[in-house]
Amino acid sequence: MKALIIKGERDLEVCHIDPPSAPKPGEIQVRIKAVALNHIDVWGWRGMAFAKRELPIIAGAEAAGEVFAVGEDVTGFETGQTVALYGALTCGTCQACQDGRDNFCEAGGSVGNIYGFHIDGFCRELMNIPARLAVPAPVGVDVNSASLASITFGTPEHMLFDNAKLVSGEWVLVHAGGSGIGSAAIQLAKAKGATVITTVGSDEKGEKARALGADHIINYQTQAFESQVRRLTGKRGVDVVFEHVGPDTWPGSIFSLKRGGRLVTCGSTSGIQTKMNLFTLFQQQLRILGSFGCTRANMASVLDKMAKGEVKPVLDSTLMLNDIETGLKRLESRDVFGKIILSF
Repeated sequence: MKALIIKGERDLEVCHIDPPSAPKPGEIQVRIKAVALNHIDVWGWRGMAFAKRELPIIAGAEAAGEVFAVGEDVTGFETGQTVALYGALTCGTCQACQDGRDNFCEAGGSVGNIYGFHIDGFCRELMNIPARLAVPAPVGVDVNSASLASITFGTPEHMLFDNAKLVSGEWVLVHAGGSGIGSAAIQLAKAKGATVITTVGSDEKGEKARALGADHIINYQTQAFESQVRRLTGKRGVDVVFEHVGPDTWPGSIFSLKRGGRLVTCGSTSGIQTKMNLFTLFQQQLRILGSFGCTRANMASVLDKMAKGEVKPVLDSTLMLNDIETGLKRLESRDVFGKIILSF
């Protein structure tokens, strides 16, 4: 069967590997149908030094497919069923996993066993996976949409509601509204009843973000977003900043918060270190929240919202397996609005 394998820095190749054996008890075998590209795929392709892994490794961190075979003692799944796949191989036995918080897995599932980054990922035609890490998609949710459940929608769902506790009537600043998680965050926040300000890199992206429900658009190429946020909120600031850019936006994000505001961050695409005025932090009584991945409950929640039409996946383009480097280069240069999906 075909698999997309990372062999070295910026070195990807479609190879033929042996198909998996029959699923073991507790497992299902999934025919992968769609893999969504994310910045973590760009990092893996570039060979980021903090990734503790051995090459070669199969790429792909976010995916969905159809159940192909079911192992013994597995219930609730049937062949042909569309399933979204959790993005890390968690243990299932520690207290965090038992509580449904797989992103806090004590065996390293949240920081050491990410598919496609630390261990073999989803860019292959067939794979076996523990059944508990597969989340059934409701009727009406297609496989491309389901492929966005674990990172693209699950991450902002966890950030906005589990961590930042965003509620109706609040104001939120969503950075990079044209990105996958940015476009998802706009919709999730609007569905909750929040007022959404978003930053984008072009007027064209701004119009697309407005069509998703963003109330106010700031082109960060031509305007200082923090000044515009203060103007839009009558100098008050926003209740929540949805941060995933890092050093390039961090100081402005802090300045954009109201007194007692919450900044929630899940990423740092512009670098991993920044400076901060601690006086501002404690005087303004700000709260900074780190957020990593999501829970399986978050995945089920966003799939349900898709089925109800409350949110809609934003697809930039669909590529074939051989075209992955084109997709990764576009992500790297931010030449994208929504998600790029690899189709099998």
